[in-house]
Order: sequence, then C-alpha cells, then structure tokens
Amino acid sequence: MTPPPFTAVDRDHMLGLEKGLAVIACFGAASPRLTIAEVAKLTGLTRATARRCLITLTRLDYAETDGRVFSLTPKVLRLGYAYLSATPLPQTLQRALEGLSAQLKESCSAAILDGSEIVYVARAQTKRIMAIGLGVGARLPAFCTSLGRVLLAALPADDARRRLEGGPRKAMTRKTKTSLSELEAVIAAARVDGYAAIDEELEIGLCSIAVPVYDSAGRVVAALNVGAQTSRLPPQALISTVLPELLEIQQQLRMIVK
Repeated sequence: MTPPPFTAVDRDHMLGLEKGLAVIACFGAASPRLTIAEVAKLTGLTRATARRCLITLTRLDYAETDGRVFSLTPKVLRLGYAYLSATPLPQTLQRALEGLSAQLKESCSAAILDGSEIVYVARAQTKRIMAIGLGVGARLPAFCTSLGRVLLAALPADDARRRLEGGPRKAMTRKTKTSLSELEAVIAAARVDGYAAIDEELEIGLCSIAVPVYDSAGRVVAALNVGAQTSRLPPQALISTVLPELLEIQQQLRMIVK
C-alpha cells in the first residue's frame, strides 16, 4: 500500500514530528531492522529525510544502528506506556478480563480501532490458543477479527467502508471473508445483533465472539472478546454460553467507564 503523502495542514502542524512518528511506525514484526532506503520506501519519505529522522532517533536513543541497518530500542516503549498509564480504560478493561477469564477458563481480550487495524489494550490468557503471540500493543486486521467487526459496526457505514477499502484484506485461512460486500453484510449484522462471531477466519481451529464496550455516555470506546478452540467451544456454543457473560460485563463497564 502506498504511504500517504506528507502535507502541512496549517502553521501549527509540525510536519517534522509527523515524519519522525511515521519512521517509528514503519518498524514492526515483519521489519524489525531496516536500512535508510527501506524506511524511505515504507514511509514515502525521501532518503535524505528518512536519514535525518533515523539519525535524530538514534541520537535520542529511540533507535540504534550498526552503520547500515537501524532498529528501535526499548526506549520507544515509553511512548506506548504513556498512553496505557495516562488512560484509565486499559486498566479497567484488564480487571474485567481477568475476572471473566477466571470464570470461563478461556482467553479474553480487549482492543480499540486504529485505522483498518485493531490494537490490543488488555488481555487475560489462560493458555495459548493461537499460533501467533498476542499481547498488549499487538495489532491485527480489523476485517477478519470479531473485535474488529464489532468496532467497525460502531462506525457510520461509509466510515467503516473506507477503513475496509484502506487496508489489505488478505485471507488468513480458507474461511476468511475478504470481499467488500460480504464484510459489509457481516458488519451490518453485528450492528443489529450487538455482537460479532468468527469461525476459523483468523486461524484454523479458533473461533471468537466480541461485544462493544460503551462508556457512560453510550459511545463505543473499545471491544471485548472471548476466543476458544472450536473443538471445545464451537461458534454456536459461544453464542449460547459466552455471549450472556460478555453482555453482563458490558453492562457493568458502562456504569464505570467515563
């Protein structure tokens, strides 16, 4: 996907800061070590600008280099921790997930929407049920996750469509829905039903169910889900046994989330 152009919105917009953050964001699990040329390609910056950003990050100890390849340092975690520590929502969700996970003996997660992806902000895991490791800060495509579909359902239909169109829709398994029409249909159903369930669309052998988290004003601020092995809790069992528990937690959170 072509990176968005960098444009100064107004005199108060710090384009340099925007570019520096874009450089930080281009590192990830698939690209933990990058050259200047690779950073330029991933961000859409010129090589000269990418080089200046990387040198600045290195001097501030947010990045390190062997002279050719750059990587982030643990200091970058301060940026994410600033959100987690300054926002009470993740801590509130974590407590709720721990209680729910202990009750159901299943792994539970909470996420927020960021563009066309979900970002995990809390997680209580009883056992590893996915091949990929997930923790706070992990990202997954919104289109093929129960959390993502619930969060997309909370948006106006045209906004949800733009996000679906704006991100890649790669099939994760043979069961993954990828067509825009199919996804809009399941998101519309989630909007009506108040929950979303997936069956082996993210990973074979895994199903999950999610509900939105409302604040006291009725706004959707996050989503909660429970994931399980299909051999133990198939989708219909999730709906009949887990959904009532999720809805109860949803109501409890609505009373305390501001």
